[in-house]
Amino acid sequence: MTTSSPTTSPASGARLVGRRGLLSEAVVTSLRTGACPAYPADAMDDVDPWGEDLQLALHLLYELHYRGIDGVDDDREWDPDLLRLRRSLEDRFLDALRTALPDAPRTVTEAFAPLLVEPVDLTGSLSHRLETTGELWQLREYAALRSLYHLKEADPHAWVIPRLTGRAKAAMVAIEYDEFGAGRADRIHAHLYADLMNDLGLDPAYGRYLDQAPAPLLAAVNLMSLFGLHRALRGALVGHFACVEVTSSPGSRRLARAMRRCGAGPAAEHFYAEHVEADAVHEQVVRHEVIEGLLADEPALEAAIAFGCAATLLLEDRLAAHIGTAWDQNRSALRTPLPMS
Repeated sequence: MTTSSPTTSPASGARLVGRRGLLSEAVVTSLRTGACPAYPADAMDDVDPWGEDLQLALHLLYELHYRGIDGVDDDREWDPDLLRLRRSLEDRFLDALRTALPDAPRTVTEAFAPLLVEPVDLTGSLSHRLETTGELWQLREYAALRSLYHLKEADPHAWVIPRLTGRAKAAMVAIEYDEFGAGRADRIHAHLYADLMNDLGLDPAYGRYLDQAPAPLLAAVNLMSLFGLHRALRGALVGHFACVEVTSSPGSRRLARAMRRCGAGPAAEHFYAEHVEADAVHEQVVRHEVIEGLLADEPALEAAIAFGCAATLLLEDRLAAHIGTAWDQNRSALRTPLPMS
């Protein structure tokens, strides 16, 4: 491959981590050496679409479109061999999502109506567990895992803005404006999350806990990038965004109480307290302005919006089950435990 003079990523970019299988090894080696990704012909057919290998490979390829990867030429973002591999990984992931959701709702009402009333039974809810019985080490694990998204919070959803028009675009920009601090750098939600991590004795460096993040977490983060990078999936991205905003406020309230109960620190509590009020407003705007505006312009996208919501819930449930099972067994939900703070 021929490249122009190197324009390496800034120090704040992601870091390369160890392989978790043949495909992630091919990606890591290619990014380190500049060579074309090489892997056995049957590796794509054999890979688990939910597994560590595919999800890590996909995550690393997506990071080229965010802040880049330390030591990797920025031109690799548009390397045709990497893009070809990424598309194959995405196809496997999307096929798995669609197979897992054969009865996914087809309308916005079917998708979102169950989310508008908080369930009486919160069994399986991580935020409820952390609020009521969570320990500080569990809050630290949860925060480390979620950092893979929250340190770039709202970035994947910003990709939908140029794909919207009129009412939907204006409302989406208004929500994103809040997410990005309403003009104040110290109020950017990603910055607030870094403060939360400092309170919990965690390293707030971008992508710091990638090597410890298990496949269910990577899949939940990769979903946003998958929807965001493809114009054809713009409806699904709006569905994902709306699902997050609709469900965020009650969960954030519980997590703020958990942080307070465990003495996590004022910044840790503040991050979630901020989301209780902000996301209660955003939920109304995204449903009544973004979704309704988009459907007024492109009514054919309704099933895609509903699918985006259903896929989000599926992956969040898978992640909650992974974390809950580990904690039930009194072990770390990370691939390697955090050091004691």
